[in-house]
Amino acid sequence: MPTSELLRPYRGRFAPSPTGPLHLGSLTAALGSWLLARARGGEWLVRIEDLDPPREVPGMADQHVADLAAFGMVSDRPVARQSERVDLYARSLERLRENGLAFECRCSRSDLAANGGVHVACVEHPSGRQAAWRLRIPERELAFVDRIRGHYRQSLRADTGDFVLRRSDGNWAYQLAVVVDDAEQGITEVVRGADLLDSTPRQIFLQQCLGVPTPTYAHLPLLLDADGAKLSKSLAAAPVDPGDPLPALRLAWRQLGQDEDVVASARSVGHLLELAIAGFDPLRIPPTDQTAAM
Repeated sequence: MPTSELLRPYRGRFAPSPTGPLHLGSLTAALGSWLLARARGGEWLVRIEDLDPPREVPGMADQHVADLAAFGMVSDRPVARQSERVDLYARSLERLRENGLAFECRCSRSDLAANGGVHVACVEHPSGRQAAWRLRIPERELAFVDRIRGHYRQSLRADTGDFVLRRSDGNWAYQLAVVVDDAEQGITEVVRGADLLDSTPRQIFLQQCLGVPTPTYAHLPLLLDADGAKLSKSLAAAPVDPGDPLPALRLAWRQLGQDEDVVASARSVGHLLELAIAGFDPLRIPPTDQTAAM
């Protein structure tokens, strides 16, 4: 790890989307990010990613915060909500536009279907009624080292193309919002599920375009059901019970590859987390996806 990173105060975050209740996969991601922050003596923040109103469940954002507290994890700073930060995204898009890095595009998904949905150039007669804003992507290969998964490489133009910054419906795209938020909140390490691993090169490139720091990354193993499907998309993804938090916390601890005996004697949430901090070994986190231990 570079000396400059060791000198920066550690700050991590957990950023759930309020589209459904917390399940074992999301609890494991929360616990993993919380433990990695505590292991470095750093801060842990909660940010609600509520930029997709059609998919959001009313009241779920507040429920997430309450459920996390029931599992002993409380944000060290006031909880941020992306829906209240749109001015930051607008200013960042304007900077990219002024620098010739962002452009309007009326290509619809059907227009790009022949190229697998990847935008390398606007079609001659785009069918979209409203324009989206995209980031102009050059021919470039981008690589980084993930703290858990190791080396990862992606050809940006071939694999992602000119990706969306603001959607044609006016809503802000995830890639821009997460980059702006991580920079503005001073996040030094992004800990999240491995389903977002392939988004990371795009985000690093966008950070470079905006001239903001690039955090380190640690992508936790996804939890899979017995059929190999991601748990959050499975019928097995039952909500965890904040009224009886110890069983789910023990399961999440096990899914992070940690020694079950470390927390076996815990009889309260506070005691379990105290034992977990003392016995946490980041090197035991599996570098591959895991079948959920239900």
